[in-house]
Amino acid sequence: MLVETVAFALVGLIVGAAALLSLPAYFPAGRILTLGTALGSALLTGVIAHFTMDGRYPAASIAISAVASALLTSVLARPDLAAGRAPAHRHRRHRTGGHRASAHRRHRPA
Repeated sequence: MLVETVAFALVGLIVGAAALLSLPAYFPAGRILTLGTALGSALLTGVIAHFTMDGRYPAASIAISAVASALLTSVLARPDLAAGRAPAHRHRRHRTGGHRASAHRRHRPA
């Protein structure tokens, strides 16, 4: 189990480093948070996979650890904040006139 735990930790660090090196603009959070998320998720899912399969398939446990670490690290990615991308979906102009102008009128009693 000790060798697998070290393998899970290495997989987590490799996944976190690969995410930071390949797409640095997508991870505006601190590097420690990204690496910690990758490391923690690899360790946790690796141990769960190890005990679920009774330790019979260490290669499968390491593969599950790598996939889960990549998926949970991708949750931190923010492609909308990457350089060169305009968040056009966030701000829309309101139409002038229409229902806004009529909503502020006061009704006169008849």
